[in-house]
Amino acid sequence: MADGEIVKRADADGGRLPRPSTRHAQWHWATPQAQLVLATGELADVLRFYRRVHGLNQTALGDLLGYDKTYISALELGKRALDDVGSRRRICESLNLPPHVLGVTDPTDTDHRAMLQFGESTVRLAEIARQSGHASEAVSELWPLVARLEARVDDGHTERDVLHLLARARVGLGVALGNVLPEERLATAARWTAKGLEIAEYFDDPRMTSYVLRMHGNELRKANLRGAAVQRLCRAAAIAPDDTARAAALPLLARASGALGNREMFDRVMRETDTLVDRVEHTSLFNPFSLHEIRLRGLVATGRTKAAMRLVEASPVPTTVVAPQWRVIELITVAHVQLLADDRRGAAGSLDTATREAVTQRLPHQLQRIMRAAGTRLPAQQAAASDFLDRIRSEMAA
Repeated sequence: MADGEIVKRADADGGRLPRPSTRHAQWHWATPQAQLVLATGELADVLRFYRRVHGLNQTALGDLLGYDKTYISALELGKRALDDVGSRRRICESLNLPPHVLGVTDPTDTDHRAMLQFGESTVRLAEIARQSGHASEAVSELWPLVARLEARVDDGHTERDVLHLLARARVGLGVALGNVLPEERLATAARWTAKGLEIAEYFDDPRMTSYVLRMHGNELRKANLRGAAVQRLCRAAAIAPDDTARAAALPLLARASGALGNREMFDRVMRETDTLVDRVEHTSLFNPFSLHEIRLRGLVATGRTKAAMRLVEASPVPTTVVAPQWRVIELITVAHVQLLADDRRGAAGSLDTATREAVTQRLPHQLQRIMRAAGTRLPAQQAAASDFLDRIRSEMAA
């Protein structure tokens, strides 16, 4: 399947946002409470938990497993044992649990572990590809993985590790789509990250939930749902379990609060990032170079153009590897400030460089930002960006 076809497919499927139905009560097997039950390997504990989650009495569970109520009661009380492999495997199949939970080895467990290892590698490599300026390749890698994992969940296999991987794959797909889709279709990216949030909410894992919230919040901002973006990002920062996780959320919250025009929140968040920048290891997002761009854009958005003009020439040298798209983002923001300072030549040069890079990396959203920044004052730069954007749209529609 070609890149454009995969993006269109993911775009179309992202329009569906199903909520977990009653049959997804099976997801309770992935909760921390369920993990404690499953870790015992005790059939009695597993049966009682299953009945509680699904609201079944012993008669109904007996009907499901092919036993009478008296036998179910005896199993739950530990008065009867069920030690033969065939019976335990049949119970696991009926309850959609992996056989090893009840101490049964099964060839499918090996396939399951191989799938998880492959999936983990795919998610990591897709993230590297996206941050290296190859978001289309990331979409191509993640889409088949998401489809495979969703099919497994739809079949009732909802092990905790599968759901963790599916949440991360959905978020990764949404973020990658947020790079390759034009503005009018960015809601699709937000819908995919929202589908990751559906799963994350089932886990008592602040680090994971904070990660998904910040990714979802950033895609909401890009889709111009700024109030919702700020709400998600505030929560992501609030539940972050340590300074590293909080530092990952704060730059995105600063961008969203600036876009919303909330001067007080923007200033407060930027002050906190300043206190963390010397204490937390720098990443592709949390570093002086990226924070400089966020500060410039936020100052302009909150009505402090002169302050932005004073800072525009003070762009710091990157202290870590910065994702290529950040250079494009920074050039467009600098050009915007240069135009506000009536430096047309400097702005034209910044936008020309940004356009070349945005085309190389296939960043339609940034081409649209270039068009807005150029406006009527730099018609040549606006026309060039518009022409390249039309070409990318045509390729995606083919």
